[in-house]
Amino acid sequence: MEEHTGTHTADAPWEHQPVASGTPAREELEIHLLLRDPELIAEVTAYPEGRVRDDFILTALRIGIMALRQAEGQIDSQAVRHEGERLLQDMENHLDAHRRQVTEQIAASLKQYFDPQDGRFPERLERLLRKDGELEQVLRSQVGDQNSVLAKTLGDYLGESSPLARMLGSDAPDSFLNGMTQTLEKALNEDRERILQEFSLNNSDSALNRLVRELKENHGKLTSNLQDSIKEVVSEFSLDNENSALSRLVNRVENAQKRISAEFSLDTGDSALARMKKELLEVLEQHRKDATVFQQEVRSALAEMNARKEEAARSTTHGNLFEAELFRVLRDMSHKAGDLASATGNTTGQIRNCKVGDVVIELGPEHVAAGSRIVIEAKDSASYDLPKAREEIDIARKNRNAEIGIFIFSRHTAPEGLESLARYGNDIFTLWDVDDSTTDVFLQASLSMARALCSRSSAEKAHQQVDFGQIDRSIRDIEKQIKGLADITRLCETIRNNSGKILDRARIISENLAARVEVLDRAVDDLKNLDG
Repeated sequence: MEEHTGTHTADAPWEHQPVASGTPAREELEIHLLLRDPELIAEVTAYPEGRVRDDFILTALRIGIMALRQAEGQIDSQAVRHEGERLLQDMENHLDAHRRQVTEQIAASLKQYFDPQDGRFPERLERLLRKDGELEQVLRSQVGDQNSVLAKTLGDYLGESSPLARMLGSDAPDSFLNGMTQTLEKALNEDRERILQEFSLNNSDSALNRLVRELKENHGKLTSNLQDSIKEVVSEFSLDNENSALSRLVNRVENAQKRISAEFSLDTGDSALARMKKELLEVLEQHRKDATVFQQEVRSALAEMNARKEEAARSTTHGNLFEAELFRVLRDMSHKAGDLASATGNTTGQIRNCKVGDVVIELGPEHVAAGSRIVIEAKDSASYDLPKAREEIDIARKNRNAEIGIFIFSRHTAPEGLESLARYGNDIFTLWDVDDSTTDVFLQASLSMARALCSRSSAEKAHQQVDFGQIDRSIRDIEKQIKGLADITRLCETIRNNSGKILDRARIISENLAARVEVLDRAVDDLKNLDG
């Protein structure tokens, strides 16, 4: 685009030619302009050369073309829509700004009036509603004390000098109260006269005269009826009349008394008391016969038992019976502990042609010393003392390949002075009575000690460092308790008068013994845990 300066001419260098509607629009058009109008030249030269001036000339040219079209009745719809949208956007921006401004002004005004701290409205309410405020002053002046408007108005209409007070007063002869009083007095006088006439005997039609006549008429009937009723009642309560109620009642009572006396009399064979006596005597006689038969049977059984016992004691089978009963008790105890008890008295062991060792107990798989063996030798013979018993149990351990041995003396044939429970190394010696189940505690204690010694032996073999102090203390305590129990047993045999105290002591020692056995079992469980 070129720029020229020149003189002003009124003529334009070009003319506007309308574009035919059928002519296709071109994308580009190069135009060279020659400006001679001083105003145009001044406006164009106000912009620096380059793109800024070119954009200004293109914008001016477009505006001029649109003005020409509008002048000719042609409007650029796209430009109008664009300008309309821009106008609406500007209007919306102005409206938003105005709305924010109005909102801020309203908020400021509301805050000025309604702010709870320093607003005018709370201050106005405070002045209006506070004590001695404007509202209270107005109300006090209108409905307050006697000088208020309400008090003066009520005084004018209801006061002492008001027409209403004069009408209700009693001083004026024509007042309302005087008229009402006279009317009531007149009505009361009339009613009093009518009532007096009803209770007057001078008037034949009065209520009192009618009542007197009816009473006289009914009195005669009532007197006669009452006399008849009294006679009937007296006849019912007379004993002279056999059919009276009292006579019938007396007869029934006498008959009942006779029947009761007859039922509780032993003179009559069919009475209830006689039948009961007969039945009781029959029952007592039957009980006596049954008791006699039972006593005879018991005596016979005891005699037979004693005979068998004596025979067994004299015979060679006594020891076999002792060993068989002992095996039964040991088998039950071992089964409860999870161990296996076997009778080996009739079989040979490791030593050739040797049957020493009556019972072998093998500890179960749950025990810390599982597989360990305990041999038991039992003797019901007075020929065995402690040294001989030690030799016998030593042979039994070797013959049955057992770690621990238990020698059981019969309580009846044991040597004198032998302790109820004693231990020498791996051998345990105890007493047992086949006829006294209380001595089973000695067997239970012996088995517990033997299991503990097996656990100790197993731990020593495995080179385990275990504190056996608790096991040893429990074994010593068991031995001590067994000694005390043996003393109690001797006391029970010799002293009968102090049986209560002795039984209490036996119970206490038995409980202590059971507690020690539990401690021993827990120690064995600890060994199980160490082995695991």
